[in-house]
Amino acid sequence: MNINLFNWFEQHHNYAYSFLRIFVGGALFMRGLLFISDPHKLTQLAGSEQFFWMYSYIAIVHLVGGLLLVIGLFTRLAALIQIPILLGAVFFVHLSKGFLASGQSLELSVLVLFLLIVFFLFGSGDWSFDMKRNKK
Repeated sequence: MNINLFNWFEQHHNYAYSFLRIFVGGALFMRGLLFISDPHKLTQLAGSEQFFWMYSYIAIVHLVGGLLLVIGLFTRLAALIQIPILLGAVFFVHLSKGFLASGQSLELSVLVLFLLIVFFLFGSGDWSFDMKRNKK
C-alpha cells in the first residue's frame, strides 16, 4: 500500500508545485486583505502620509497578485510585480531584526521571495489557467 502511494506521488509530483503556488498566492492575498481591512494599521505602518501610497500599493499588489497566483493566471507577471515588495521586506524591514524574530520574520520573507522567483522563472505548473490557455 505505501509503495503504491509513493509511486502515485512520484508520478504526480508536478501537483506539489501547483499546491505551493496556490498556497503562496493565498497567503499573499490574505496579507493584502489584512492591510486593506485595517486602515488604522496601514496608517500606523506607513508612519506618515507620504508613505501611505506605498502601503496602499503593496496591499493592492498582494490582493491582485495573490489572486492571480492562486488561479494560475499571468503567473510570471503576478510573481514579478511582488518580487520588489518582498525584496523591500527582506532588506529594509526584516534584515535588521535578524533570523527568528517575533512576528513576521526574515526567514519567512526570504522563503516567499525565493518561491516568487521560482514561479517567475518556471511559470504556473499544471493546475493553472496559464496551462489551459497555452494548450489551446
